[in-house]
Amino acid sequence: MASADDLAFHEFEEATNLLAETPDAATTSRSDQLTPQGHVAVAVGSGGSYGAEDEVEEESDNAAVLNRIKGSLLPRPGHNFVRHHLRNRPDLYGPFWICATLAFVLAVTGNLTLVLAQRRDPSIHYSPQFHKVTVAGISIYCYAWLVPLALWGFLRWRKGVRERMGPYTFLETVCVYGYSLFVFIPMVVLWLIPVPWLQWLFGALALGLSATGLVFTLWPVVREDTRLVAMVLLSAVVLLHALLAVGCKLYFFQSLPPENVAPPPQITSLPSNIVLPPTLPQSTAPS
Repeated sequence: MASADDLAFHEFEEATNLLAETPDAATTSRSDQLTPQGHVAVAVGSGGSYGAEDEVEEESDNAAVLNRIKGSLLPRPGHNFVRHHLRNRPDLYGPFWICATLAFVLAVTGNLTLVLAQRRDPSIHYSPQFHKVTVAGISIYCYAWLVPLALWGFLRWRKGVRERMGPYTFLETVCVYGYSLFVFIPMVVLWLIPVPWLQWLFGALALGLSATGLVFTLWPVVREDTRLVAMVLLSAVVLLHALLAVGCKLYFFQSLPPENVAPPPQITSLPSNIVLPPTLPQSTAPS
């Protein structure tokens, strides 16, 4: 068995022979081989690739949100929102900011409606109603979370009754409802037009688009149930959506009654048996 000294001698002899054959060759120690030159540069390059991957992922997320918004605005028969747009990747970013934007726009446009009404009729007394921001936020977020929770719980219960039913997850249900509210944002802005029949027309159009998207999305799930349960469930979904739209219209876009307006003078007729004193002629003094 060769000793360590013999191995070192053989390595030294091989290196000597190599230098004799190629004088320009350079030797490197094992420590240099463990830490080759350019290692730091490779690390920096890899860090840059991580940043590029983050930017690409962020752009893909933004594109996915925009695609989901478009899908909620243009419902089509046979085009399932969960299958074609969510694709087992529900997000809470879009629903959260859609609800926040809708609540803010509701409060602002509701106050602007009263300001415009005061400019047309100075007898209307207006004061800023900041509490409408709180009311709008609580109403929108409660609707966007509690109604999907109740719907998801009901579908889970019906799954035990009808084994063929496969309900969506809770996050998918919340995501569907959150994106369905996006169409109400431009509708609320159009409600600034002071024409009542036109306001109701815009409201009916937005409600139709939003409710149709919900029905098309829920139909593949509820169609496995009995016809009665499916019709009652879909009718309840549409009715709650309509109550939300009508409630926003009646609460946030109501006109203030005139305040501090003096009543017009009323002319009262005197009884015929009362004799008025004659008017005395004005005496003139001689100049």
